[in-house]
Amino acid sequence: MAKLVLIRHGQSLWNLKNLFTGWVDVPLSAQGIQEAVDAGKRLSEEKFDIIYTSTLIRAITTAMIVMSENKEGKVPILQKDPARAEKGEEWFRIYSPAATADSIPVFSAWELNERMYGELQGMNKEETAKKFGEAQVKIWRRSYDVPPPQGEALKNTAERTVPWFQKHIEPKLNDGKNILIAAHGNSLRAIIMYLESLSEAQVLELELKTGEPIMFEKTPSGIKRV
Repeated sequence: MAKLVLIRHGQSLWNLKNLFTGWVDVPLSAQGIQEAVDAGKRLSEEKFDIIYTSTLIRAITTAMIVMSENKEGKVPILQKDPARAEKGEEWFRIYSPAATADSIPVFSAWELNERMYGELQGMNKEETAKKFGEAQVKIWRRSYDVPPPQGEALKNTAERTVPWFQKHIEPKLNDGKNILIAAHGNSLRAIIMYLESLSEAQVLELELKTGEPIMFEKTPSGIKRV
């Protein structure tokens, strides 16, 4: 049976500072790096065929660190979009069949990016509560369909993440591919909501720890959490 592993990135420097991060491209903290190492050790026996990440460095770094602990020893290689590469596709081509066989492709997708927090990005969460009131901030953070100013609600995140998952991930799982996805709390909550048919109320209670792998298997009856 094909396996799907979802992992929220390790703690970022803005997680550490209790700031709303969203699409701001903040790296991992020292603790976040260690969380990724620990996750990699837990997943060291797993064999992955394809890796997907968001376009944000905290998710990409998490995936790379996880794979550095993998006992299969394959090399994760970021795939470049030829249309956006300065030198074109030829400059990134691998000419060794052995090196190709010893690698795992890593694709980045903006659809996996964190919920965009709009005007809250970069703001301290406690200070935001003082400014706008705890009740209002709780609505922005915990309601399903009320976005912060100029930002996304979880509903909006799901509207981009779930169709992407249906198009790019489900067919590969059906083909027996083992997949690792390193992304963010809200984009992964949207995927889990879809996979487990959670209600809007149920998904709001779903908390994903940083650096904590969640395992699913493709079965004849669907994709089930292990």
